[in-house]
Amino acid sequence: MQAMTQQATRHARRIYVGGLPPLANEQTIAAFFSQVMAAIGGNTAGPGDAVVNVYINHEKKFAFVEMRSVEEASNAMALNGIMFEGMPVRVRRPTDYNPTLAATLGPSQPSPHLNLAAVGLTPGCSSGADGPDKLFVGGVPYYLTETQIKELLESFGPLRGFDLVKDWETGNSKGYAFCVYQDPAVTDVVCAALNGLKMGDKTLTVRRASAGSEPKADHPDVFQQAQQQIAIQKLALQAAGAGAMGFGGLMPGYTMGQAGAVTEVPTKVVSLNQLVSVDDLRDDQEYADIYDDIKEECSKFGTVTKLVIPRPEGGSEVAGLGKAFVEYSDIEGARKAKASLHQRKFAGNSVIAAYYPEDKFQRGELDG
Repeated sequence: MQAMTQQATRHARRIYVGGLPPLANEQTIAAFFSQVMAAIGGNTAGPGDAVVNVYINHEKKFAFVEMRSVEEASNAMALNGIMFEGMPVRVRRPTDYNPTLAATLGPSQPSPHLNLAAVGLTPGCSSGADGPDKLFVGGVPYYLTETQIKELLESFGPLRGFDLVKDWETGNSKGYAFCVYQDPAVTDVVCAALNGLKMGDKTLTVRRASAGSEPKADHPDVFQQAQQQIAIQKLALQAAGAGAMGFGGLMPGYTMGQAGAVTEVPTKVVSLNQLVSVDDLRDDQEYADIYDDIKEECSKFGTVTKLVIPRPEGGSEVAGLGKAFVEYSDIEGARKAKASLHQRKFAGNSVIAAYYPEDKFQRGELDG
């Protein structure tokens, strides 16, 4: 009789999970969804695991996850867009789901009392795969506080929603968060500026939480806007001591304008970041060729008075490796160089050009 009941309710107890990460298997899927269901308070059938069975199609990267009750399957529908092993997954009803019949077997909608914030989902906010402007922020150093992370993100504009995902047992940060900006136009700027940014021993991953969401085509100047926000790198330099520091202060070369906007200050010095690999700088001949190529290219925009390309020095740490610092005789030359060289490909790299403080350059401080 119990087996017959299980068979009759299976269509209402199963959920479809699509967009699985490549290394997912039956065991990791079952463990993940059982833990998440417990975390949000979605287990209504008593103690124990909510998942009783998993069928996975590795080729098409989807799985059918069978829950132990109809009500728990309905609660699981609230997990659409949740991050699983670094990827947002789609949670849907399977094609054999019969809503009319399912309505006679138990609740067909998630409980309104689920604690979705415990797993990084925001009730009442465009979330997960259904919210194209919701951002996933991964690689966050564990020692940063919630306030510090919000201050970092709010450097680009006010937030409409923010969730730092924490371990439900210890309350400690799990190293990733989700956020939504009040102005959707800010979304692509934040992705371009923060994705790949070093913070202490971590590297930030910032992208839309929805796998199918791409940067919007009506913002062609995204990278230029992001570069103007490069002051955020000051946060990375502070990260090693972030527990005792706030995030106040801007990187030299920038000033805070009205409404908190970060404004770039033109100088006669341009730093070219992501320009060359460190290995290419070790050989004297290669270094000389690179130096000549860069100077020749930069001279097209004005008179170059000084060019500095830091080189590795044994095993010691050298500031500014992988960058070039170009000083022009006037700001106009620097302006033309910055505008022309930004996002230019050089030796396979996409160059990031930015103004650099003249006083720091004269002192030989090449950490920008």
